[in-house]
Amino acid sequence: MHSRIKEAFNREFITPSGRLSVPTQTACVLALMFGLVEGPAKERTTDKLLKLLEESGHHLTTGFVGTPYLNLVLSEAGHTDAAYKLLLQTDYPSWLYQVTQGATTIWEHWDGIKEDGSFWSKDMNSFNHYAYGAIGDFLYRHVAGIELDEAYPGYKAFVIKPQPGGDLTWTAAALETMYGRIRSEWNITADQLEMSVSVPPNTSATLYLPKADLPRVLEGDVPLEHAAGVHSTEQLEHEVKVILGSGDYKFSYKLGAQ
Repeated sequence: MHSRIKEAFNREFITPSGRLSVPTQTACVLALMFGLVEGPAKERTTDKLLKLLEESGHHLTTGFVGTPYLNLVLSEAGHTDAAYKLLLQTDYPSWLYQVTQGATTIWEHWDGIKEDGSFWSKDMNSFNHYAYGAIGDFLYRHVAGIELDEAYPGYKAFVIKPQPGGDLTWTAAALETMYGRIRSEWNITADQLEMSVSVPPNTSATLYLPKADLPRVLEGDVPLEHAAGVHSTEQLEHEVKVILGSGDYKFSYKLGAQ
């Protein structure tokens, strides 16, 4: 079914040269999120999304359909820096603009309260709405890095792959599962990264430590390869991959040591 949908989508919306015919952020996001473009068309769609963001001063112009996927798509395409620029904007339209206006929940409209203090509408103006709050998905899955492994339902096995960026120096997130609490916390001071991880009983986790050099990573005060609960380690190009059994761990290492 996906193949047929993709074929119909490309026939209708992709030009012979691989250009998406609908030049909006949401159109690019949906095409990328749902695997509707590939090859040159995927590259051109990604480039177009980045250009649209640049033209808007790195502000989003998406609505209910595109916003939940925007930061995920950017991060998964290797442009986490752009995702963080969106996340940390404080002027309109942005999530933190709402915070600067006193919000403690996410609004239905980016300008539910305008810069001059007036309201978007007196009659229809929700200040606790779900769609734009979907940025929380990005915060859990990419900033804190807690990700479901689809081969193991219910977080029997899962991935923790944090992607630090922007001006953030500290992040903590926890997720209650049927096995117990998964926790991911990282803290950056100078060129040092410390990360705490909790893996519930009867589960396992694949952890990716960003910008790490395997011989210099400690778990507590023990070299990583000799730490209890560590089943295997592997040095990858830009990170260290670690397979963990259940337990609580604290890792530390110098960033960018490679």
